[in-house]
Amino acid sequence: MFVLYETPAGYAIFKLLDEKKLQQIDNLYLEFETPELANKVVKLKHFEKFADTTEALSAATAAVEGKVSKSLKKTLKKLVSDDVQNQLLVADAKLGSAIKDKLSLQCVSNTGVQELMRCIRSQSESLLSGLPKKEMTAMALGLAHSLSRYKLKFSPDKIDTMIVQAQCLLDDLDKELNNYMMRAREWYGWHFPELGKILTDNIAFIKTIKLVGTRDNMATTDLSDILPEELEEKVKEAAEISMGTEISEEDITNIQNLCDEILSINEYRTHLYDYLKTRMMAMAPNLTVLVGETIGARLIAHAGSLVNLAKHPASTVQILGAEKALFRALKTKKDTPKYGLIFHASLIGSASAKNKGKISRSLAAKASLATRVDAFGEDVSMELGTEHRAKLEMRLRLLEEGNMSRLSGTGKAKAKLEKYHAKSEVKVFKSGEDSTLPIGKKRKLSEGAKIEEIEPEVKEEPSDEPSAGESSKKKKKNKQKDLDASTAEVAHASKKIKTEDEETPPEEGAEPQSEKKKKKKKKRESQVAQPEEDEEEPAVTETPTSQKKKKKKKVKEESDDS
Repeated sequence: MFVLYETPAGYAIFKLLDEKKLQQIDNLYLEFETPELANKVVKLKHFEKFADTTEALSAATAAVEGKVSKSLKKTLKKLVSDDVQNQLLVADAKLGSAIKDKLSLQCVSNTGVQELMRCIRSQSESLLSGLPKKEMTAMALGLAHSLSRYKLKFSPDKIDTMIVQAQCLLDDLDKELNNYMMRAREWYGWHFPELGKILTDNIAFIKTIKLVGTRDNMATTDLSDILPEELEEKVKEAAEISMGTEISEEDITNIQNLCDEILSINEYRTHLYDYLKTRMMAMAPNLTVLVGETIGARLIAHAGSLVNLAKHPASTVQILGAEKALFRALKTKKDTPKYGLIFHASLIGSASAKNKGKISRSLAAKASLATRVDAFGEDVSMELGTEHRAKLEMRLRLLEEGNMSRLSGTGKAKAKLEKYHAKSEVKVFKSGEDSTLPIGKKRKLSEGAKIEEIEPEVKEEPSDEPSAGESSKKKKKNKQKDLDASTAEVAHASKKIKTEDEETPPEEGAEPQSEKKKKKKKKRESQVAQPEEDEEEPAVTETPTSQKKKKKKKVKEESDDS
């Protein structure tokens, strides 16, 4: 069983003399207390020394990445050819798997191996003969410097430091320019205060001061290269009637020197912005297309690097830069901020106040995706950023127009709208069709049937007196008169009810429940009256035949008596 031990000077391969010692991890350090005891446990078999620092650096970087270097491959090939069936104890599991794949050598890496490596390191001076301590420390220091320089040179986190520095310098230049411009306006305002109100553009204001000097020279100088014709006329008119104080030539020269400084800073700022733009398009093209150069650079600077920004979720990207407002809102239990640095993006600026929160959330989600593609993707192009920007612009258009129909599942939304419109339809109610009064003829028949039902009962009573025939005739005549009068009264009452219904239309909101109850009662009476008429019609037809037979009998009896 062999042990691979890595040093700044080269690779050392030890042979483990007693394999049982590896199982006793707790007391293993006791075996390495002295060099003599250490030589009884392990023995140096081969040492491969590095030729120079570059070879040591390449071997160290390969070991960090878990790869097998050329020098290690040579030493292990010799070991494999000599002892085929032996195992190799390795400190790094990644390196062990790489060795196993390339050289088909069985590698072991566990806690026992780590403890053994620690013990060998404590007695490395005595175990590695021929390497003095000073030489070993010098090699270790040189390798450490070269390795750190290599990491710094090729680290993906450090490439975007130029972007961070350029953006911070741009912000500083903007602050300085604003201070200088304010000072120049205030200084020259004592001499010509009207010029500051006419010229709102700072650069045009500074160029005019530098070219003209005092306001007395305003009428003779040509300002067509700096200002348009309308503004030039206004400036010259205001110079003739200005209320400013007189200043000396020395004051004007100092003001013009300040103007030279402002123009030089502004020119340098434009060059720096162009540099930042090219760096951002090279480093993060998708993020630049979505939010712009300055906002993307500020996000990267705030996160520390492009990789750190890619690790943030979309919710963090949305409020990045508004940490104070967030924690203040959480402390006071108020609404949290909807946006941070991302607020200055063009998409959010073009949205209305009510839609800014929705667009900022969508933009933060797309920006986080674009940042991850820029940071970890291979052969990065700006196709993803342009596609996401088109989608965001379409969503913003939908929100501004007020069309909230979903992109997916539009059928449900349409169905809901149709249902809503169907409810809003108004149907006109015809009050004339709601009359439940029965027709006059049916009422006459029903009344006549009821009265005639009583009639046979009266006639069936036995009459013992001889003058019963004459009295019965009188009674019949009286009953017929009563029937005619009652039917006339019923018809008159029904006509009155109809006229009242036509003359008095139903009042809106005036006792609708009572009218409904009356109508229901009338319907029930009409329904009851109809079956009664059907049952009583045969009785009505039967009564006249029985009356005729009785009349004939009475006439015969009178003729017999006479």
